[in-house]
Amino acid sequence: MSQIDLEPVKGTRDFYPEDMRFRSWLFGHMRAVARSMGYEEYDACVLEHADLYIRKAGDEITRQLYDFKDKGDRHLSLRPELTPSLARMVMAKGSALALPVRWFAIPQCFRYEETQRGRKREHFQWNMDAVGIASVAAEAELMSAQAELCRRVGLKLEKGAEPEVIWRVSNRQVLGHFLAGMGIEGDQFAQVCVCIDKRGKITDAELTIELGKVGVDAERAARILALLDVRGLDQLATAVPADNPGLAALRELMELAASFGIDHLIRIDLSVIRGLSYYTGTVWEVFAQAGTFRRAIAGGGRYDRLCEQLGGAAVPMVGFGFGDIPIAEVLAELGRLPQLPRGLDDVVFPMGPKAFPYANRIAAHLRAQGRSVAVDYSQRRFKHVVQRAEDDGAQRLFILGGDEIAKGVCKVRTLGGGERQESEVPLAGLGA
Repeated sequence: MSQIDLEPVKGTRDFYPEDMRFRSWLFGHMRAVARSMGYEEYDACVLEHADLYIRKAGDEITRQLYDFKDKGDRHLSLRPELTPSLARMVMAKGSALALPVRWFAIPQCFRYEETQRGRKREHFQWNMDAVGIASVAAEAELMSAQAELCRRVGLKLEKGAEPEVIWRVSNRQVLGHFLAGMGIEGDQFAQVCVCIDKRGKITDAELTIELGKVGVDAERAARILALLDVRGLDQLATAVPADNPGLAALRELMELAASFGIDHLIRIDLSVIRGLSYYTGTVWEVFAQAGTFRRAIAGGGRYDRLCEQLGGAAVPMVGFGFGDIPIAEVLAELGRLPQLPRGLDDVVFPMGPKAFPYANRIAAHLRAQGRSVAVDYSQRRFKHVVQRAEDDGAQRLFILGGDEIAKGVCKVRTLGGGERQESEVPLAGLGA
């Protein structure tokens, strides 16, 4: 029999203990930030009906589904994102769900796409969503949560210096109101948004051709491209009428962002569209500014009509996704990945099989005190046991040989930096 392929499936990852230490550290910060802001954790099944993700506008995500027919001939998919599942759950609860709610999750998601630096075919992402809040105060709150996470993991966002990440922010209503004036509305508007989200990946000439395929002539395409070049509130105010609802929403957002102390991080950028057709208002990207990994590491937006598109009543909803892979890339390049040892407190070393029962009782006694304890049954040479214990971050080594047991004691050696000290402790005092 030939050996199986030892590599994980293309675009996926194995998590060895050292990888899990970083993952747990990062997820711990995500959970701490969300809970500090009153958000509750939830999750949904990794399998969903594929219809939940297939939209008329032709979102890129529809082409990236890991979908299949199960044995009951149901068309299913691994979830590529969690937002539609959240909308389904909100609809399932109906009027029994007291709004507003603030929920967060750290789901694993799957997309069949080309792998590249910072992007694989599976990833975890931190989601925070506010349901039932129509005000852009929810957007400001969510952006502040992302900023707090960035600060906690070591990115520099101080005023007076160039921040290492910025928030590129726009509003779909700016474009929607503008395009409505040119007769582009409804499904065509959603199709246009999917097209112009490709800007930067294709040339403007190619984008004009793509817009033509959804019914936008060259003259209107040129006007759209000119609007996408707008930067800043002042420039925007000269590009669109004063009654544009997106302009008013962005002005209010900036005032609220100032109250969170993050207004210096926000850049109004009309080129930000976000590829998902269900966005209805504010859209944003958290963009890395330091090092060579200069791309979006997170994004978010308002999607007030998603429940309606799925057959329910419209509900104000806004949220973000913050991936684990891009932030790890940024921290690695900047040399800010944390040093995370295994975290053992103690190692108990029985020098022979007859000492194993004593070692087990000592370990149980120490664990009852809340300590992390490993029993080393290897019977290796003593210097190797000491080295492994120190490599694992243990503070103490409990040594049990035949002589110690005969005397009714256990040797305890301190480990780590500084001078090693050794003492004898009665077995009776260690539960043995």
